[in-house]
Amino acid sequence: MIMNGTERMRELIRILKEAAYQYYQKDTEIMSNKEYDALYDELVALEQETGTILSGSPTQSVGYEVRSSLPKVTHESPMLSLDKTKDREALKAWLGSQTGLLSWKMDGLTVVLTYADGSLVQAVTRGNGEIGEEITANARVFRNVPLKISYTGNLVLRGEAVMSYEEFDRINEELDANEQYKNPRNLCSGTVRQLDPRITEERGVYFIAFGLVSDGGDVEYHNSKNEQMRFLARQGFDTVETRVVTGDSILAEIQAFEDRIGGEKFPSDGLVLTYDDMEYSRSLGRTARFPRDSMAFKWQDETAETTLQSIEWNTSRTGLINPVAVFDPVELEGTTVQRASIHNVSILKELKLGLGDRITVYKANMIIPQIAENLTQSDSYEIPDRCPRCEGEAVVEESAGTMVLRCTNPACPAKLIQAFTHFVSRNAMNVDGLSEATIEKFAELGWLKRFGDLYRLHEHREELTQMEGFGEKSAEKLLASIERSRNTEMYRLLGALGIQGVGEAAGKALARHFHNDIHQLMQAEEEEISEIEGFGQISAHAIRSFFLTPTNQEMVEDLLSFLTLRQEEETGETTLAGMQFVITGSLEHFSNRKELENLIEKLGGKSASSVSQKTTALINNNQASTSSKNKKAKELGIPILSEEEFLTKFVQN
Repeated sequence: MIMNGTERMRELIRILKEAAYQYYQKDTEIMSNKEYDALYDELVALEQETGTILSGSPTQSVGYEVRSSLPKVTHESPMLSLDKTKDREALKAWLGSQTGLLSWKMDGLTVVLTYADGSLVQAVTRGNGEIGEEITANARVFRNVPLKISYTGNLVLRGEAVMSYEEFDRINEELDANEQYKNPRNLCSGTVRQLDPRITEERGVYFIAFGLVSDGGDVEYHNSKNEQMRFLARQGFDTVETRVVTGDSILAEIQAFEDRIGGEKFPSDGLVLTYDDMEYSRSLGRTARFPRDSMAFKWQDETAETTLQSIEWNTSRTGLINPVAVFDPVELEGTTVQRASIHNVSILKELKLGLGDRITVYKANMIIPQIAENLTQSDSYEIPDRCPRCEGEAVVEESAGTMVLRCTNPACPAKLIQAFTHFVSRNAMNVDGLSEATIEKFAELGWLKRFGDLYRLHEHREELTQMEGFGEKSAEKLLASIERSRNTEMYRLLGALGIQGVGEAAGKALARHFHNDIHQLMQAEEEEISEIEGFGQISAHAIRSFFLTPTNQEMVEDLLSFLTLRQEEETGETTLAGMQFVITGSLEHFSNRKELENLIEKLGGKSASSVSQKTTALINNNQASTSSKNKKAKELGIPILSEEEFLTKFVQN
């Protein structure tokens, strides 16, 4: 049956509204951004062709309908979407003879902050553009939001709450399989809109300011939006990276941004171009949906057609079996790609995949390989019912509308291998010379069944020296590394155990609270754990549940028979209390940055990754550097100290 234009429009509205609901309300994705944009563009074209706009069309709305239990707030100024283009020449033509500001289009959740008398009084999400959700308590625990600023007039600004790729990977690793997020944007949105701010505090959310809405009218910006951004930086806000461009320079600057995508800390899904001239911008006004003074530039996704050859299934330490598409190699964004994560069973089924199908692939945000479309849609692939690692039963589970495949065998070697790989990693027990492949060999020989077996490997010394890839020297080196790891800190052990939500920072907080006595923690009630700063009910429940499990209790006691947990002297010395430092560049007095950060934390201070008004000092031996951190410190009047100066001023008596 062939649909007429109106019928197709109704179908598109239904599909797009459901996708938007899942994306904004459930923090999940039922289609990629690329698919959504294609359907949206089709709807726009049909509306233009027919001259008809149907009720509920997403082309007439902005953001999402607010349905959570967070308080609702009406925005002082409506938040509109941006018109967009993927054509660089079109963007250049739009700029014309004007001077523009080109910046990253951050991929997170838009937030509006309001300050009165120099204090943060309100934070609101974008919502539907007219009404948002109040998240003030959560914004107060973002990693870099100033709670007090020097400007005492009423100030309203907009920015993006974002989460780094590194934090995304860390949190997803600690979450149960059914709770994992597909991308940093979804995780950030779910975190920012939590009802319990302690959960937000446990995660690394940053606020990147991108625009001033209003002030008290007593600040001179010289008719320049760039000056507005400088003003926000002087107040201690991290502002989005911005380049001043003209028609002569814009194409080169777009390319410069593109060349750096792979190395950026935070995700972005394009660029934003706005006119610098404030008066000119005001004179342009707005349409029903878009401001006329700004334009979004979306990366032109490079796609390639290829053939799906196989689907690999990899078992994680949580038992989740993850599907990965393997296809004929193609060139994308300058690299050869032949694998793409399918994420879960739901997505595999939605794509209607079958071996031999012709598919198109691209890189989401020009970084992460994804399947864009299945051209064949044979829907012939059968989900395995056995774990690829142990042949144990694999079952499809559904949680919050997402289907995943999980291994039910508690003794699955893949779970064991992944758990041991995490246990010996640098930020955990720090055992050199134990790769995943070596751990797998030892597990196959029956040498590694539980963590304590690592410290029984010396019983296999003779066999170890005869193994392929090992000799007398390498065997002794490995055993010596294992021996060194026996003398460790409680926080390292806690992080190594793989408890949901317990990484290095949480491990340190627990060790401090329980005075480096792990048995106190093992006996602690959930309520006591949840009252520790930075912990919420979810993490407290996970920790309590872990230590209530008899097999985990036995495993920990077995481990403790080999380990010596260093008891750091609690001197009570907090000479750096209330201070925050940023470290950059190479170090001379410390073996690495982590060692200096540990010293700062031991003395009651905090270390941060970016310079803001809250920074006490930037530690950089190259004080003449033109790095972005040095520039920001100078702009905000933050002292730049060498290691020697830091130690003399803050540490040495």
